[in-house]
Parts: sequence; C-alpha cells; structure tokens
Amino acid sequence: MKYSRSLIFFTLLLSHIGIASAVLPDSIPQVRNIILMIPDGCSLASYSLARWYQRYKEPNKQHLNIDPYIKGTVLTYCSDAPIGDSAPTTSCYVSGIPSKANYIATYPKSEGKNDLISLDANKAFSPLTTILEAGKIMLGKRSGLVFTCEFTHATPADCSAHTANRKRYEMIAPQMVHQNIDVVIGGGTYMLSKGLKEELRNRGYELLLDDLEGFRRSSGHKLWSLFGDISIPYDFDRDTTRYPSLAEMTASAISRLDDPGHSGFFLMVEGSKVDWAAHANDPVGIVSELLAFDKACGVALDFAKRDGQTAVVILSDHGNSGISIGRANLGKGQKISLEKLIGQLARHKYTADGLANILSSHSYAEVDSLLWDASGIRLNAEEREALIHCPDYEAGPLRKEERKPVADNPLSSETLFSYCCKLLAKYSPVGFTTHGHTAEDVLLCVYHPQGAEPSGMLFNTELASYLGALWGLKAPYSELGEQIFAAHTTVFAGMRVNIQPAKRSYKEIRHKQDFHELDLSDFAPILTVTHKGKKLSIKPYTDYVDLNGKRHRLHSVIVYAPENNTFYLPRSLRSLLTSK
Repeated sequence: MKYSRSLIFFTLLLSHIGIASAVLPDSIPQVRNIILMIPDGCSLASYSLARWYQRYKEPNKQHLNIDPYIKGTVLTYCSDAPIGDSAPTTSCYVSGIPSKANYIATYPKSEGKNDLISLDANKAFSPLTTILEAGKIMLGKRSGLVFTCEFTHATPADCSAHTANRKRYEMIAPQMVHQNIDVVIGGGTYMLSKGLKEELRNRGYELLLDDLEGFRRSSGHKLWSLFGDISIPYDFDRDTTRYPSLAEMTASAISRLDDPGHSGFFLMVEGSKVDWAAHANDPVGIVSELLAFDKACGVALDFAKRDGQTAVVILSDHGNSGISIGRANLGKGQKISLEKLIGQLARHKYTADGLANILSSHSYAEVDSLLWDASGIRLNAEEREALIHCPDYEAGPLRKEERKPVADNPLSSETLFSYCCKLLAKYSPVGFTTHGHTAEDVLLCVYHPQGAEPSGMLFNTELASYLGALWGLKAPYSELGEQIFAAHTTVFAGMRVNIQPAKRSYKEIRHKQDFHELDLSDFAPILTVTHKGKKLSIKPYTDYVDLNGKRHRLHSVIVYAPENNTFYLPRSLRSLLTSK
C-alpha cells in the first residue's frame, strides 16, 4: 500500500516522541454501563478559567468535580487535518476512525497526500458503526443522549446518524428517531417535524416539548424531551422555571436508563455550548457552560461510584478559540492579584447572549443602569459609540439608516451579540487567537470501578478502543458494519433495482424555514428491488422496509449517500426476496 508523505511524517513524529498504545491498561475489566461526557470545543485553559472563577466566588471550592479523575490528554484530528470539527472528532470517539470535516459517522473520502491515516477508497461515504449502535445491536444495551444544542447537531448526531454533511438535518433527524434511542433530552423542538413527532408517539415514546413540569413528573423509560426552538439557553441566562440544567437532564437520563434487569446502557452527555461561547469569544459563556457541565459530571461520577458497574469518560472533541488566561495589555501577570484578575469577570451576571437580549428588550435610557447591574461596566465614549451603531440595535437612539459599523472602533460590530462578546472580553483577563477550532490536546478524565483507566497522551483512535474494550468490543466495529451497512449494489446483485429520485432537494431547506412542517420523506429517494414476483420498497433514514406492502422492522437504520448514489443496509434483506 502506498502511503502519503503526510501520513509517514505524522507516524514518524508520533513514534519519535514516544507515544504508543501502552497508555491503555493491559487488562480492562468490562462494565455494564458507559457514560461518555463531552464539553464541546473546550480548550485546556477553559478549565483553569472556570476553576479560578469558582474559587473567587466560593473560596472553599478550589477543584472541579472532574479534577480527581484527570488521567492525561487526547490528540484529536481529522482524517486529513490536525484541526478537527465536532463531526469527525466525536465520530472517531464513537466509531474508531477519524473522518473528514462535516462528516457524521461516515467513512472519509481520501484527500491524497493530506491523509493522516491509511484509507480504503472503496469505503468512502459508507456509514461508520458507532458504539451506541454496536451496544444496542450486539449486546442489547439501552442508549441515551443528553445535550443543550439542537438534537441534530454534530455531537449527538455522531452517535446515532450517518451523513457526509452535518447540515443535512433532513437526513439526520429521521435517523435519530428511527434509531430507537431510549432517552433523548436536550434542545431543538424546531427540528422535530410533525411526521417524526407522530412516529415517536407510535413507537411508545413519551414526547415532551418545552414542558419542564411534565419532564419532572415523568418517569418512563422511553422519552424524548426537548426544550427551546434550537437550544437551551446558556446556564447563566437560563430561566430555571422553563429549562432544566444539564445536571438535572443527566440525572433524569441515568435514572431512566438504569435498570437492574437490563444489560446496561450507553449515555452520551454533551456540554454543547462551551463550543458556541468559544466561537463567539465570550469568556462569560465559556465559564457558564463549563461549570454547568462540571456539575453534570458530578452527577454521573456519583452514580458510577455508587453503582460499581459504570465507567465514566470525560473529554472534549477539540479545542476552540485559542483561549488564554493573561494577555499582553494586562502587563506583568505575576503582579496581578486574584481580585484584579477575576473580580470583574465575576461581576457579569449574564453571557454575551443574555446581555444582548436584555439590551434589546429595554429602552436606551436604561442602558447605563442595566450594564452596571448586569456587568459592573460603565460605558466610555468609544463603547457607547459602538453600541448605538450596532445595525440590529433597534432600541438605540439612531435610525436604521444611521446604524452602521464604525471605522477604527475595535468594538464596532455587525450585531448586538457580537458587540456584547467584545465588551465582555475587553473587561476580562482572557485572550483569544481565533473564532475557530484549534489543534491542541484536550483533557482526559476517566473513572473505572476497578481502576482500569488509561493515562498519558492518547490518540482519539485509542480512546475509541478503550470505550469498545469496556464492553468487550473492538473498535472500529467493522464486522457489524459489514452486516448492517452493506452497499445495495452488493446486497441485491443480479436483481432488478431502481432508485426513484427525491421529490425535493435538500438545498430548499434553510435553518430558518419551518422545518417542523416539512414532510421529510419528500427529501429522500426510494429504492425498489424486484425479484421473482416480490417487491421490496426501501426508504432511507428509517429502520424498516416494505415487502409486497408488509412492513418488516430492522435492528439498524438504512442510510443513503447522495455522494455515490448508494443505499447502505443489512445484508439480510436479500433473504426476504429469495426465501420461499
């Protein structure tokens, strides 16, 4: 096999610095339950910032809940790039194979000399079996997803759906519904179409939308509970009478999945909006979400220690924003007291998003008192000029045509939200190098009831191997994948096959369209196979097929890849057409 220069260099570099799979325990006793916890886009400095913030607020709290379980770091990367996004990096954790940017649990297409791993061109665009699917199908495990973003977002989707484009929600949403996940709690009511709501109810799920009281009363083992059109507000901004905390959602999911009479469960918990705050360069948002995530970690760790049969793995999928504590204009850092370093940051009651909402919903006459109460900030002339010129600041004194970004004003912004991000960052000890993702290692924390925990620096592929070993499975889960995700051209070779194109193009879908009114089946092609008087009708993104009008349920979802016009489905379907 011919390897690229990038792959050879990458391998030699890692070999030179002494990284090997020896960081994994020699023996890994199996557990019943796995809880995987991901603070999305969380860089190492974010933990330090959260610790200092917490310590300033409560001097006796000098550690995070995760601190006793820190074991090392993980190097995350794409198949063709050292800097990853959530789609391919989380995909690697749950499948064992790094993928390309935007790919949701899907085998990567080769990029030639840029490849960092050896790839099989014949597998491009085929689904990668996840640990959620492997556990459910091979071991009868239950499954759950908890998050604060919309349910179709990259990290939850990576566990339970497959597509080469993370924005194709018309593919992701039905897969997640037909995946038969036992418990789904998070954001994104807007992303659940009428048809999918009906499907969930027909499958015996309790479906709760923006219903906190119902969520708290409910105790069923099959639940979809979503809050907010797109996401749950940042924890500092959260209305506690309308939205649960991440810790409460985690506790609820565990209580529903934990069944002594069952074989165990897989639960993924994501602190989704650490990443969103990092992209925005909002230091208050980062602290808000990381502390909320750490409380959820405390819930999971407490359960695991009581249970004695649960492993908890905590790590980010990638870094974000190049955040640092300290920056050039602070002067000599070693001369700065805790009060001067963190005091102003601790004055902020809201994230930039929350502050923007407050400013936009009150009159301009109240700006000074609002900002002082919310953040302890008194605007100077430059800050006030940038505020009133925000194009979307309709409560301000300027007419729409007068509101334009101001040249040479560093706080000038296209949106009120962006202005608030810059304002909060200005009055903080934090520096940022980018609004994008970064390539540094991410923190690894692990609890195993028998102490079989990895240590040192792992690749993301080694982390996937550890997760699989906890259940006696080997990642990547290729053997299962070959059975449930075979190409339709192989499964139905020699038979009459026809693909009816989708009625509508996915390009018609826009994030702000009325997604829940759409008939998602209009966006899917239909595969029909005829053989010896039998007709098999197959819709992608579902877990069923129709044989001569009779429905047959499957253990896995059917995936369609428009990139190569291929359906990926169980090999066993051929027998429906050949059996007597």
